[in-house]
Amino acid sequence: MTARNAEPPCADGSPPAREELNRRAQALAPVLRQRAARAEELRRIPDETIEDLHASGLFRMLQPKRVGGSELPYGATVELTAIIGRGCGSTAWVFSNLATHHWMLAMWPPPAQDEVWGASPDALIGSAFVFHAGHAVRVEGGYRLSGHWKFSSGIDACSWTMLGAIVADDSAEVSEYRMFLLPRSDYRAIDTWFAAGLKGTGSKDVEVADAFVPEHRTLAVDDVKGSPTPGAALNPAALYRLPVFDLFPYVPAAAVLGIAQGALEDFVAETASRVATFSGTRVADYMTIQARLGEAGASVEAAELLLLHNCDAAMAIAGAGATPTLEEKARFRRDGAFAARLCARAVDLLFEAGGGEFLFDARPMQRAFRDVHAACGHHALTWDVAASTYGRVALGGSPDNPTI
Repeated sequence: MTARNAEPPCADGSPPAREELNRRAQALAPVLRQRAARAEELRRIPDETIEDLHASGLFRMLQPKRVGGSELPYGATVELTAIIGRGCGSTAWVFSNLATHHWMLAMWPPPAQDEVWGASPDALIGSAFVFHAGHAVRVEGGYRLSGHWKFSSGIDACSWTMLGAIVADDSAEVSEYRMFLLPRSDYRAIDTWFAAGLKGTGSKDVEVADAFVPEHRTLAVDDVKGSPTPGAALNPAALYRLPVFDLFPYVPAAAVLGIAQGALEDFVAETASRVATFSGTRVADYMTIQARLGEAGASVEAAELLLLHNCDAAMAIAGAGATPTLEEKARFRRDGAFAARLCARAVDLLFEAGGGEFLFDARPMQRAFRDVHAACGHHALTWDVAASTYGRVALGGSPDNPTI
């Protein structure tokens, strides 16, 4: 898997279905495991891995069929990203982010979709949705955008980016949260990614200095809250009616799930025959080790079930032509963060059980420990924020987040 056309769509030329993409992800995971250390050394995803993800069709799992994508249900994001994450957490993180931008682009005005996918349906799009980091002013035909954003994962592989900003309007009492789509020529990536975990994600800063963004390459956050979007005429499927920011936690949480699943597999493989350094006894015979493994396994399986259940529930709501209630949206956010919390707890249990053996650089468990905690630092997975937002809404209060 190194050439762009190494994996054909399907025998009949159609995009790969969920089962086929699952198979391709399973085949790629061991390769990614071998490259995990190199990804950390590079501080970005290796070029051959980007090519492999292109060749497999995985990047296009949520892209509309009309442009050659697989247009899978949203739950495929969790399933396929987790498989990739068992091999390399950094790769899973970048993969899930970039793949879901195909999903998001389908909601933008048709001219924006045509501009990107007309040039290349394989085009990768980065993002940074820290809205307070950007400042936009409406001008004739569009907006002038400036800002400096942090944490743009995988930006090196992208030819476009989506950036969030607040539109200043002296005549309006409430500022508008809006997204902007820019080509590489209009932004600058700044290499700031020297991190303790998710080292290979290349989550660099992005800077824009007074760029003009035409109206068709902008999208209001209010347009992606679960109702028909500006792109609905071209992409009417339920997938493209989902509330973007309420389901975004499932993008990083899917990578966290894969990291935890990989840690479980590694722990079982290493511990089954491991002998304690000082006592010379079989570690697998310790009841405390058995109990930790039991709790870790239950936590990871519960997280997976919760994520997939909510993805299916959100698809069902959209399929019925409805919009989730505020409480449902807050619950989606809460559960995404809680699932990540469960996975982090599982990795902690296993890492602690390994003692000094898991501290060595050659051990995948130390990387899982670093990666899972780096991942849980993402704003969408911050448990205190997600839990309090749900509590606020459930108790009859108004949401304190403009993107809900």
